[in-house]
Amino acid sequence: MSRPLVASCFLLILLQLCGSSFQHRHVLSRLRTDRALIGLNESASVQVYPQLLGLKWGYVGYVTVKYQRSSGASNDDWIGVFSPSKFNASACLDDYNGPNREYPPNLCTAPIKFQNASASPDYVSTGNGQIAFRLINQRSDFVFALFTGVHTPVLIAVSSPVTFAHLKMPLYPRLAQGQFWNEMTVTWTSGYRTSEAIPFVSYEVADHIALHKIPSFSPASTLSLSRGDMCGPPASTVGWRDPGQIHTGSMKDLLPNTRYSYRVGHKLSDNSVVMSPIKYFKSPPFPGEESLQRVVIFGDLGKHERDGSMMYDDFQFGSLNTTDTITKEIDNIDIIFHIGDLSYATGYISQWDQFTEQIEGMTSRVPYMTASGNHERDWPNSGSFYNTTDSGGECGVLSSTVFNMPVKNREKFWYSTDYGLLHFCIADSEHDWRKGSEQYKWIEECLASADRQKQPWLIFIAHRVLGYSSWYVASENTTAEPFSRESLQGLWQKYKVDIAFYGHVHNYERSCPVYDEVCVTNETNVYSGKFNATIHVVAGGAGASLTPFPSPTPAWSVKRDYDYGYTKITAFNRSSLLFEYKKSSDGQVYDSFWIHREFKDVLGCDAANVFCPQVTSAI
Repeated sequence: MSRPLVASCFLLILLQLCGSSFQHRHVLSRLRTDRALIGLNESASVQVYPQLLGLKWGYVGYVTVKYQRSSGASNDDWIGVFSPSKFNASACLDDYNGPNREYPPNLCTAPIKFQNASASPDYVSTGNGQIAFRLINQRSDFVFALFTGVHTPVLIAVSSPVTFAHLKMPLYPRLAQGQFWNEMTVTWTSGYRTSEAIPFVSYEVADHIALHKIPSFSPASTLSLSRGDMCGPPASTVGWRDPGQIHTGSMKDLLPNTRYSYRVGHKLSDNSVVMSPIKYFKSPPFPGEESLQRVVIFGDLGKHERDGSMMYDDFQFGSLNTTDTITKEIDNIDIIFHIGDLSYATGYISQWDQFTEQIEGMTSRVPYMTASGNHERDWPNSGSFYNTTDSGGECGVLSSTVFNMPVKNREKFWYSTDYGLLHFCIADSEHDWRKGSEQYKWIEECLASADRQKQPWLIFIAHRVLGYSSWYVASENTTAEPFSRESLQGLWQKYKVDIAFYGHVHNYERSCPVYDEVCVTNETNVYSGKFNATIHVVAGGAGASLTPFPSPTPAWSVKRDYDYGYTKITAFNRSSLLFEYKKSSDGQVYDSFWIHREFKDVLGCDAANVFCPQVTSAI
């Protein structure tokens, strides 16, 4: 979430947002690896074992790191995990884009993650320490380095390299809806360039009684990125790390509501094949099909390290809990929408691997649809609506490559997708949405295209709150979002949008059916009969440090929760939709409501009216 330093930020929000979550920052979050000096010291050493991982095609492994410093051990000492193992600038100067560098490039890259040396008991008093680190396959070897100092770190010892046995293997599959209802795409990461292997996806009906099962094969496209594709530092400087080869294959002509198995793989030049393990998914229902359809929606997840290590911009404390809770529920979920602020890599490119590995239990099983957030897209003079540095120089390039969405233009990250009885319009809040803009015209076209006889449930999604949030009432005009409601509320009302979802604000809040700041019904848990106005939901509490609520509570705010959680909607048929808010701590429902509506109620207003009545006073 954006943290603008503005005079009108009240104190609690200033501490939480404007100061980059001051209250949870650790000392190492101020690391200046761009200022690092080389001062190898014979009195210090780092050892790591085992040095070879993944012998049986595994992609996760733990190593034990032992380190010692004969004299001068202090609380300012820390262990960094570097990859590739040759991270001294002498190994990368030819590839390094130096003009944006303030200090001499003594290091090629920032550490993937790091930990206080004093996390090992008695290190400061004895000079000896031991820590376990969890590594994932990131297509290159690793070393562990002992540093002293934070503002100007000094490298004093380096371990021998550690590596995985199969560095190039295909990893972290990510399903998504395709351009058509009966198409699913899968994107994955590998170390295989197209010059050495041909990527493909194999898929088939998984039902064992299906006769004459013959796998279908589909070629995959490949995208790769370079340092020059980044818009600025740290992504273009110390944060750069090769994100690997990104492949996408399409699984087409799928039978509706059918269980499929799939594998991704590469045919090598010697005609041998490297394949991923078998995964499964259920194909989408036919548009308008009355089957049980379950959708999870959340924003601002981020990543966290299971071994307790720390990263840059490390404030997504709820992310693992939310990830694990949703993964446990995955058999009761059909599609997921992660509505912006995905990995919070913010220019430290290695974190995209960390993130896609973290969520693989979701993305390999159900379509994982993403929206563009400020921490993916925003960068000065890059075309984003907000002229901030929130993306760390990524300017949308990484997120739109790592996740393949059914967009017509990856630079303009807005799109629609259908799932059975639901029609989704996913806006890009980081591009202009105001009346007369290209995106405004698209939003109206998307909303207007919903066939409410077939798909009665119309959902609007954006990262930033373009509708209602208590935070923006308290901090009016601090981030420019409040005026967007004036641009869009006419469209929501005209096309009878059932629910609008947002992230960006790190908590949970839902409104009444509201138009122009006025509730149009007294109902709070069951909404029945004709459409009156859109219900607005903030679902930004998936992982990033929480945003406190201001006082007083606006009249249109029905429920609020200062905790980590996610939302779920279940379409039972054309007449009944259930909304649930679940806490990440236990997966239990803490808020819910029903919408019951027939097609004649969707029509809602007299045929002569272009808009539904614009209610100006509460019922």
